[in-house]
Amino acid sequence: MESPQPQQQQQQGPKKRGRKPKPKEEKEQQQQQSASKMKEGKKAHQPSVDEKYTQWKSLVPVLYDWLANHNLVWPSLSCRWGPQLEQATYKNRQRLYLSEQTDGSVPNTLVIANCEVVKPRVAAAEHISQFNEEARSPFVKKYKTIIHPGEVNRIRELPQSSRIVATHTDSPDVLIWDVEAQPNRHAVLGATHSRPDLILTGHQDNAEFALAMCPTEPYVLSGGKDKSVVLWSIQDHITTTATDPTKSPGSGGSIIKQNKPGEGNDKAADGPSLGPRGVFCGHEDTVEDVTFCPSGAQEFCSVGDDSCLILWDARVGTGPTVKVEKAHNADLHCVDWNPHDDNLILTGSADHTVRMFDRRNLTSNGIGSPIYKFEGHKAAVLCVQWSPDKSSVFGSSAEDGLLNIWDYDKVGKKVERASRSPSAPAGLFFQHAGHRDKVVDFHWNASDPWTVVSVSDDCDTTGGGGTLQIWRMSDLIYRPEEEVLAELEKFKSHVISCATKA
Repeated sequence: MESPQPQQQQQQGPKKRGRKPKPKEEKEQQQQQSASKMKEGKKAHQPSVDEKYTQWKSLVPVLYDWLANHNLVWPSLSCRWGPQLEQATYKNRQRLYLSEQTDGSVPNTLVIANCEVVKPRVAAAEHISQFNEEARSPFVKKYKTIIHPGEVNRIRELPQSSRIVATHTDSPDVLIWDVEAQPNRHAVLGATHSRPDLILTGHQDNAEFALAMCPTEPYVLSGGKDKSVVLWSIQDHITTTATDPTKSPGSGGSIIKQNKPGEGNDKAADGPSLGPRGVFCGHEDTVEDVTFCPSGAQEFCSVGDDSCLILWDARVGTGPTVKVEKAHNADLHCVDWNPHDDNLILTGSADHTVRMFDRRNLTSNGIGSPIYKFEGHKAAVLCVQWSPDKSSVFGSSAEDGLLNIWDYDKVGKKVERASRSPSAPAGLFFQHAGHRDKVVDFHWNASDPWTVVSVSDDCDTTGGGGTLQIWRMSDLIYRPEEEVLAELEKFKSHVISCATKA
């Protein structure tokens, strides 16, 4: 499945995950403001990135149940878990999706990897911190390479069949791939790009980052520079084998049906195409992220560079049902809807904060305050995601190189006030500091509780490449305090008993 190389600006170096370039005057103003803030702050020595990293690494055996560090030759702007393939006594094998964003000397690729996920309380504490930052992890092995037409800015898997993946690149189209049926390719200069199984059309300008798959039905959602949100149903393009549990990954051909001649607006050279089910207008600037309501395909929300949070209902029309005009004090970069409680929505912004909204408090005239502001980052927040394991827990990653784990149930409670240091932000209970540059994406593992994959673009610190980390915090950190104390008492009794016998 190959096709001629499209007109892409291949010789550009890797771009930052990014965001619309700011006017020069605005940049200078922001720099002046940040400089004055630094002067007003503590004049004490601030530890460097390397000093903070060294301190973090020394604490790895205490903080983590398991951690794998995987050096990337090229940055990856997205990372996603795929299906679990195999369960064994001490570890599980699972697909992992990432990408290679190159400088044009070799093609950009979508990478399908196999990951060995070590089970809880298996890894020895002294081993998990003994990794080489410049080496690839033995737990991550490349399984297949797809030569992608342009940079891979975002990857999303279809919940109904996680062998089907959608990608965003620097074009108006969304590309759909059956990653198991796609041939394995060798990424060399001049190689033709792989042919997508389906191309979703409908944007009038580049759609680079905003991309979501519906948890209940095979619907795809996208946002772009044309200020619109576009919805597709790929139901009619997926065969019944897509949801057949007897079909294992890698079996048979593509589960995406091909258009008959004359159907659709076929781009014959690039692959079959599909037009939108609806185009939704209401933003006044680039749409940066979109997400579906967990309970259905007809409701969704979006955020953008206009500082707006917009809720949509496809059953009502193509205009906003609720538009919060000033959801943050700057561009909004990310949004996520709570899978356990569909009233709660998280947003992350260039103003360094994460905000939580209750849609019952939002009105159609644009009025609506967040029920809480989470302030623990020192740079733009790039990604937010609710945990699949506990309804009140979520993560946020940012350009400050940190991935924070929060629990809003702990905000303001006496237990939290007693256990955390006075300077710690409310609700923050774990900080993953293993990346030394901006953490552009992360994903909770739905098949393996409390396990996270995260990726950083290290171009600013090392001049190229990236770092992929797969990690699980110690369960002593998130389990109820009384449970942990009871276990410690058991351990103490056991030690005393052994000492007495000796």
